[in-house]
Amino acid sequence: MEPPFGRTAAAMITPFHADGSLDTDGAQALAVHLVDQGCDGLVLSGTTGESPTTSDAEKDALLRAVLEAVGDRARVTAGVGSNDTRHTVELARAAEHAGAHGLLLVTPYYNRPGQEGLCRHFTAVADATSLPVMLYDVPERTGTRLTEESLLRLAEHPRLTAVKDATADLATSARIIARTDLQYYSGTDELNLPLYALGAVGAVSTVANVAPGETRAVLVAHTGGDPRAAVRLNQRLIPLTEAMMTRAPGTVTSKALLRHRGLPAGPVRLPLVDASPELTAALTAAMAGALATVPA
Repeated sequence: MEPPFGRTAAAMITPFHADGSLDTDGAQALAVHLVDQGCDGLVLSGTTGESPTTSDAEKDALLRAVLEAVGDRARVTAGVGSNDTRHTVELARAAEHAGAHGLLLVTPYYNRPGQEGLCRHFTAVADATSLPVMLYDVPERTGTRLTEESLLRLAEHPRLTAVKDATADLATSARIIARTDLQYYSGTDELNLPLYALGAVGAVSTVANVAPGETRAVLVAHTGGDPRAAVRLNQRLIPLTEAMMTRAPGTVTSKALLRHRGLPAGPVRLPLVDASPELTAALTAAMAGALATVPA
């Protein structure tokens, strides 16, 4: 059974015009490019998509534009998470109305609810629509982590079907994968291949914004029964992944590289700031090595 969120899903940036306004034409062009190059999933309005600084109306316009551009060629997932359950339910219903194929729900941040609150939050949103839901567990950003007990409990809900795992805790992830039907997606590009080996079905990847075919190639080699090729392809991506994920936020590095390639991106919105010329040079050098050696 194919996962409802795809397998190689780009955590897509949100293109803006030079004046900072939403660029829906650019979003359509970028979405088509990513799908043409190997992404069978697109995740919109996540962290990489600058969801904290886009309005509800912009999120809706972005989703509708991308759906119009790619149709059913890829699974389009809408990030609707917030730290307000009522607002999240509103966003989820709006995304379903617009035609989204699934929802991404980040663990509520800042107010740092306990595990009971987390479970009630996710359940309330899952009950509000008929769409499959991917939980996004990223404690480094939110300050709160889903426990094993909570994940086992949430796995019983028929629409809570997947986890974007950015915990960097492979041991716990392995246990949840073994004990539930939750479909795990790597949410940390550095750990894509290790998590595949433990049973993950795919990745929600920031690096896929600039190296979609190369990101997909690692998964294809792994699922195709060629672990040596998967390791080799993954190793060739490591310098690019490290440069993109450690030198600055992934949104900043992705947009710098997309601009370098002449693809839609535009500036980032404050409080993020665009990459310096020095950082851009380092990023483009890392990208040149990865794209020159890894087949699409």
